[in-house]
Amino acid sequence: MQTVRSQLFEGITNEECARMFQCFGAREAGYEAGALISEFDGEQNAVGVLLSGSADLVRLDADGNRTILETLEEGGVFGEVLAFSGAGGDSIFLECRRDCRVLYLDYDQITKRCENACLHHSILVQNLFRLLSTKTLRLSERVEVLSRRSIREKLLCYFEQLARREKSDTITLPFSLSALAEYISADRSAMMRELKKLKEEGLVQTENRKITIMQ
Repeated sequence: MQTVRSQLFEGITNEECARMFQCFGAREAGYEAGALISEFDGEQNAVGVLLSGSADLVRLDADGNRTILETLEEGGVFGEVLAFSGAGGDSIFLECRRDCRVLYLDYDQITKRCENACLHHSILVQNLFRLLSTKTLRLSERVEVLSRRSIREKLLCYFEQLARREKSDTITLPFSLSALAEYISADRSAMMRELKKLKEEGLVQTENRKITIMQ
């Protein structure tokens, strides 16, 4: 099994990972772009790690409106316990954006008491709970973006969040402009017009997916 780069395995050596994967009965699966990786319907009991590629966590409401909740890149972690809960009949699923390889670990195997009291197992559990905290923070940031009334305010709020995260006034969008429109729940054409106005007013500069926030 290939070396896995993910915050879930931070502080754990490749050799320790290999032993855990064998103990947990870890399995790999491949997906092509556009394929459904996982649907969060309350019946999943595994934690998935993206070994390669990228994927979008998507919400589809009862009216067919699609919203990207999160974008996962290599090393990203997902699962029922880590997903945003759906409400009112909304469907939550993970869709492959670029061809993916996914490693699956049974959640019960991770959280059960280790008979050998392995230190790396304890570290894995600590990492999992840290990831839960991070995802809670990301959800709070998402709510902050969506609570803004105008498209302009949503864009600037999101750009400022990325700037704080990357500690730089020049940020790189984690997805395309079409996906950005879905992320902020805005019409793409309207969003592009507002982005153009922000550039004309000297508030931002853009180059492909790079955005520079002007002071």
